Amino acid sequence: MKQMIKMAAIAVAATTMMVACGSKDGFETTEQGLHYRFDKQNSDGQQVQDGDVLVGEMTVRFDTMQLFTTGGKATRIAQATPSFPGGLYEGLLMMHVGDQAVFAIEADSLAKYLQAGQMPPTYEPGKGMRLYYEINLQDIVTREEFASEQSRYMQDAQQRQSDEPAEIAAYVKEHGITAKPTADGLYVIVVKKGKGAKVATGKEVSVNYTGHLLDGTIFDSSVESDARRGEIYNAERKYEPMTYVVGRDKLIDGWEQGVMGQPAGTVLQLVIPSQLAYGPRGAGNLIPPYSPLVFDIEILSVK
Repeated sequence: MKQMIKMAAIAVAATTMMVACGSKDGFETTEQGLHYRFDKQNSDGQQVQDGDVLVGEMTVRFDTMQLFTTGGKATRIAQATPSFPGGLYEGLLMMHVGDQAVFAIEADSLAKYLQAGQMPPTYEPGKGMRLYYEINLQDIVTREEFASEQSRYMQDAQQRQSDEPAEIAAYVKEHGITAKPTADGLYVIVVKKGKGAKVATGKEVSVNYTGHLLDGTIFDSSVESDARRGEIYNAERKYEPMTYVVGRDKLIDGWEQGVMGQPAGTVLQLVIPSQLAYGPRGAGNLIPPYSPLVFDIEILSVK
């Protein structure tokens, strides 16, 4: 499963006095260089404080190109933490619950704090380009509430880490798995042995797969009939085999170890301990920290 590249909201620097500098495009500008425009204000609403997590809708654009949107759904969109002068942090601290605002960051200023290649491909230095954040703030998770959540999250993660070996052993026993694990704890169960070319570094491999947790919760699949049974099903998604190049397109270690050397036509199941998957960080909302994973894989072709 290819690693998903996640776009994170870019936060900013410390609070400063606001200076109302009128602008031809309707924005005012702070001393630190952040452009802002409030389309709706609710001064009676709860105001954002340092460390708070904002809940609401957000769209991020680079000039006219949309980079990210919550699609009109309220979700946690950013945390008010300092980063660099003229960035989003300063604007977030101006907001109240019920506000709708647009913040604009000068692309040339942003580029100073990013590595080469991190700016959008359409970026041209010296052209006055901007990064826009359109925010509809609907709720706030306070810094204290968030810290409490994180504490409970870490306690749960530690418990999952402690329980993982027993959970894998129970799964292996329940499903009658007789294959022996590798030294790293990976189980490779060959259901059907193929006769085609073998998976090797540099080869282009095409597979159908379904990934699920030990309790059967599906988190990813290339097969629509399987995906419909899990939480990931999306009517707009295209279900088709995944093709990747071994050694170039980085997959989780358990997958790469499990399919290496297997011939095309092989059907196998991998039971992957978390240390060979997503470990203490988990992945998205469906894979908690220290989660063993199961992949059912059919190797369609190896070129």
